[in-house]
Amino acid sequence: MAGGNDERGIRGDVRKEIREFLSTRRARIGPDEAGLPIYGGAKRRVSGLRREEVALLAGISTEYYTRLERGNAVGASDSVIAGLAHALQLDEAERMHLLDLLRAAGTSRRPRRGATVQRVRPTVQRVMDSMTGAPALVLNGRLDILTANALGFALYSPVYATSVRPANNARFVFLDPHATEFFRDWDSVANDTVALLRAEVGRDPYDRQTSDLVGELSTRSDEFRVRWAAHNVRIHTTGVKLLHHPVVGALELSFESFPVGSDPNQSLLVYTAEPGSSSQDALNLLASWAATTEHIEQPMPIDDSAESGSGRDG
Repeated sequence: MAGGNDERGIRGDVRKEIREFLSTRRARIGPDEAGLPIYGGAKRRVSGLRREEVALLAGISTEYYTRLERGNAVGASDSVIAGLAHALQLDEAERMHLLDLLRAAGTSRRPRRGATVQRVRPTVQRVMDSMTGAPALVLNGRLDILTANALGFALYSPVYATSVRPANNARFVFLDPHATEFFRDWDSVANDTVALLRAEVGRDPYDRQTSDLVGELSTRSDEFRVRWAAHNVRIHTTGVKLLHHPVVGALELSFESFPVGSDPNQSLLVYTAEPGSSSQDALNLLASWAATTEHIEQPMPIDDSAESGSGRDG
């Protein structure tokens, strides 16, 4: 019975997510931006589109859209979703997030899962360890740092300054006072962090560890709570990070994020510096520091038996 109550509660949360996501997307678009005539002038009671205007643009009835925005989204067809994406001017990350929410609302699933231990395959660790000149890390969807190579641990040593494991990038960004020094573009990093967590909650609302993390951050950080209420989501697989490492100083590093083969909830994050740049010099210095410093976190010992019988490496 408890499991049934838990599932109903989660599905209620998902319906609330759908309602708030659609209403926040609707609020950001004015009729002029949507190519609609403006009726009512200054008397309009909403800053964005009205429900009937979204319905018109999406090619559905106002009653049906109202039902969708209330979270009653079971059975929404591909054409309806495409119409909503067009009407609300959703980008790819937002469209995928809406699909995830609709799927979660319309599917009966197992009760909320408790804590699980995620392991990184030994071949992935060996690939990272072979990248001697590039910091590399493996993260899961809630931004736990599952492992890294030596230079990755050295680069993210401020995140490992606490004893909490696994180290979590979102917890560091919003709860550690050193984060605003480490991330020179902290505001952008904070926005991206929340957007990634919001997408992860949409993908798997049954993960208790993720929901507990969001609850902790919402309780302890006003900066997180305000951003969370915006319901922004983002695909963040490439870009530039501006860092200030306590040992080597300023770094400007490009990054690429890759999904990890058969582990869809894990991603490999790799940083590189422009050859001949001051950031490259700083990375070289960081590598020397890492080689002579014993307290930096180290990856778990490789256990090849974890891949026995898998028949493939990646």
